Amino acid sequence: MVRIGISVEGPTEERFTKMVLAPYLAAKNIDITPVSLGGNVSVDRIKSELKRLCNNFDYVTTFYDFYGFKKKQESENKQSLEQRIQETMHAGVKPKLIPYVQMYEFEGILFSCPESVQQILNEPGVTAWCQQVLDEFNGNPEAINNSPETAPSKRLESKTGYRKTTHGPNIAKEIGIDQLRAMCTGFNDWLAKLETLVP
Repeated sequence: MVRIGISVEGPTEERFTKMVLAPYLAAKNIDITPVSLGGNVSVDRIKSELKRLCNNFDYVTTFYDFYGFKKKQESENKQSLEQRIQETMHAGVKPKLIPYVQMYEFEGILFSCPESVQQILNEPGVTAWCQQVLDEFNGNPEAINNSPETAPSKRLESKTGYRKTTHGPNIAKEIGIDQLRAMCTGFNDWLAKLETLVP
């Protein structure tokens, strides 16, 4: 069993890891343990955190929102941010680190299945509304974000009674990892990298 420590942004990602990711990866001989930063994610802040995790696990990965990442450079994108995380870490951490940044935030992946959002929130018209948002971004949940006001979580909160920590992981569990992977290329690529760590 490969032991992976995952530094997550907050309680929503922590609960998602425990409820959805951990059982899925356990079946593939990966034991993943989330450790929450409590928000306020920046390269400077995570440097010591990842070093600490590195001492307790075979490998370390991250699960942070691109949208919520502080002190991004003006031209920063997902790839350059992940690369900067990798390059900034202590020498002992680098060989054991797989940095991952979710575009644009965790809630984006929930649009992978509008029916599942409807199932958990149980509010009229949610399926059609979610599908309309997904269609607006060419069926790519990880592309949903026009501005801070229209980030995936803001869309859900303005349209429904969505509560991040409660509903987010529940919706993801309802969707299932296979559907999330099929719809979200970045998320799928990350899990594929983790799976290659098993001897």
